[in-house]
Amino acid sequence: MHPVRQLPAPARRTLGPQGPGVSPLAWGMWRFRGDDTAQAQALVEAALITGINLFDTADIYGADTPAGFGSAEELLGKVLRHAPHLRQEMVLATKGGIIIGTPYDSSATYVAAAIDASLRRLGVDHVELWQVHRPDLLTHPQELARALEDAVVSGKVGAVGVSNFTPAQVAALSHYLTVPLVSLQPEFSPLQLLPLENGLLDQAMQQNLTVLAWSPLGQGRVAAPASTRELAVAAALDVHAAAYGVSRTAAAYSWIMAHPAGAIPIVGSQQVPRIREAADALKVRWTRAEWYEVLVASRQERLP
Repeated sequence: MHPVRQLPAPARRTLGPQGPGVSPLAWGMWRFRGDDTAQAQALVEAALITGINLFDTADIYGADTPAGFGSAEELLGKVLRHAPHLRQEMVLATKGGIIIGTPYDSSATYVAAAIDASLRRLGVDHVELWQVHRPDLLTHPQELARALEDAVVSGKVGAVGVSNFTPAQVAALSHYLTVPLVSLQPEFSPLQLLPLENGLLDQAMQQNLTVLAWSPLGQGRVAAPASTRELAVAAALDVHAAAYGVSRTAAAYSWIMAHPAGAIPIVGSQQVPRIREAADALKVRWTRAEWYEVLVASRQERLP
């Protein structure tokens, strides 16, 4: 009999070879909205107290609210003006390239303008990470590479990454870049296995890219399962959650982090207790057999 070994615990990593250290969990601002600066600051501080230092936003966040495009960045900017000391505690990431009605633009002119606009809304002179939010099929990767390099050289952006790119799109952009690509941001959860299946996580490990997993709770379906598949995944997570005395959501975050790519789940909750609860994911460890049980439940078929 082979001894039962647990998979390694999640660890801090750096954004790129010389970048800042980032926490195993991130906090996302897709639903960061409103005009209550004190309440917004309480959410930021809750994440920091939990040990999260990586903050993920985008210029498109808030576009579905009355405040409109850029409003999530503007709200964070208000928090940072009110409590400027918080900026030194965070690794700040934002994204651009989505335009309602276009829908995507990664041309050099637009990328430069989008970065400047984000910095103005945030009230900062640079961000640690800027990512292309979605691939623009009408921009040659060489043009995008030059725009990203210019942003890094100017000091406005510490490092660059991509979100929702395929492995082939990542490879094409990387071919033309002279600065490191440091991050990938795919949708990844126990209910969204595409990055496991299309080679994206393998590419991340090969190139030492930080993976930021958006919607790590399957757009809420991990917490509120309805289909047969979702219920099976929830049941598999619940067994493990009970063993460690944590919530199902914490178990889901930990399942993502257990993969050797070291993916960082982006916690999207806008409730202080839920943000604090996310840290319970760091208490959880998996054996290979336990991790694969969740995968089998999600795939709805036995592994060969």
